[in-house]
Amino acid sequence: MTLVASGFRRLSVFPRLQLCQGLRKGFSKNMACSVSVDNCDTVHPATDAYAGEAVEALKAGKVIAVPTDTLYGFACDACSMEAVNRIYEIKGRRHTSPVAICVGDVSDIARFAVTDHLPHGLLDSLLPGPVTVVLNRGDSSILERSLNPGFDSIGVRVPDCNFIRIIARGSGTALALTSANLSGQPSSLSIKDFENLWEHCAFVYDGGLIPSSRAGSTIVDLTTPHKYRILRPGSAKEETVAILEKHSFVEAETT
Repeated sequence: MTLVASGFRRLSVFPRLQLCQGLRKGFSKNMACSVSVDNCDTVHPATDAYAGEAVEALKAGKVIAVPTDTLYGFACDACSMEAVNRIYEIKGRRHTSPVAICVGDVSDIARFAVTDHLPHGLLDSLLPGPVTVVLNRGDSSILERSLNPGFDSIGVRVPDCNFIRIIARGSGTALALTSANLSGQPSSLSIKDFENLWEHCAFVYDGGLIPSSRAGSTIVDLTTPHKYRILRPGSAKEETVAILEKHSFVEAETT
């Protein structure tokens, strides 16, 4: 895959955006309900028309399932520890495994993590996209310390997916975001992949089949100035490394 000056080659992301925005011709609530009559009140298309409903569910401390540019995920208000704990329960995940957060725009990241050591334009080159950047929280972060206790850093996502970005903006805070599956099981590329977990969600938003390899986002540690460390190769390692090296970052030595 080739790169453009501003970051990832956008042409390859267009199909994902189309699915995430629910722009397929004729995609309606009736189509979402065709999955199961019993789940008509739970499963809705991931379109702007349902964004307000999703925001209200998040503000009420509920867990919802949403499409991203890589996988389907469970999302909740990152500042509601009751909701975050609910995600751990749904996934059967150990609380020692941290969760990432999702924000609506790159400019929001500085509210939750330290970014002033990064070169101008770096985050805008990486994001929105299939990358999780790990940054130090710092003393000015508005995240509660009870989120990921024992960790001074936080993984941050800005997915290249319109629906989740709209609801993140509408929530006014960060969303806790993790893959929609039982811990240790394959990740989900369609809502059918985690149908057994729908009952635990206030709403499940259907963005169609996500054209991805199930590798998830590339996770890169940027806590050290001018150095990077790939924590998970994910779906965009080569593109991520190329952007980092363009900004004069070097790979940190492993110990």
